[in-house]
Amino acid sequence: MNEQSCGNAASDWLALQREAHNWFAGPLGRLLLDSQQTLLEQQLGSHFGSFLLHYGFPGGDLPAQRQITHYVRLGPPLPGVEIVCEEWAWPVLEHAADLVVLQNALDFSASPHQLLREAARCVRPGGHLLIVGIHPWSLWGARHLLASDALAQARCISPARLADWLHLLGFALEKRRFGCYCPPLSSQRWQARLGALAPWAERLQLPGGGFYLLAARKLVAGLRPLPQPRRAAVALLRPVPVAKVGRHPGKKSHD
Repeated sequence: MNEQSCGNAASDWLALQREAHNWFAGPLGRLLLDSQQTLLEQQLGSHFGSFLLHYGFPGGDLPAQRQITHYVRLGPPLPGVEIVCEEWAWPVLEHAADLVVLQNALDFSASPHQLLREAARCVRPGGHLLIVGIHPWSLWGARHLLASDALAQARCISPARLADWLHLLGFALEKRRFGCYCPPLSSQRWQARLGALAPWAERLQLPGGGFYLLAARKLVAGLRPLPQPRRAAVALLRPVPVAKVGRHPGKKSHD
């Protein structure tokens, strides 16, 4: 890939990030993010560690947790981002974070595989990776097929497929939750009518929620025994020569 094609790929990626940011700032995007904020607050309460990295499109600052000391947002040059970087090259050391959150990031990614590998690289063994994404088998996932705005560019990767990717990267899926059962309608009146069913559906954790949250733990590599040095070949046992005791010449034997 030459320099011009690399520049075009970066500009296309940046344009996608800006379009997605503007969509999440709209009424439907805010509805989705507000629901995610509630579920993230519940989930983060069960995690401990010093460093949390966030990449994606949040509904605001992540809920403050006493168990987490430092919280850093990284990503494209958008409001709220503290460390600007491309999705395939995070300026973070390997195993540096206790917790990494990808919020709506894989849905609007130029290369979801590369982004997921980069996020997995930064999680320490025993740490956690939280992934929030638009559920394809929901009304929100169906709307992206008919939309003409930035939602039409969403990838909407299924949670089952992501679970397979996480397994290949050495993660164990610990939790899968769904949220935002309100339909993606711009009419406030219809939102109020149908929104009464949302708390009931969320309590039952029906699979038709507009987004999913996956919590996965990075497995600790097992200890391998050190290779033992090969022992030198033991020499074959040989008979030890024994001095033969002769009879005294002055004595006669008696039969």
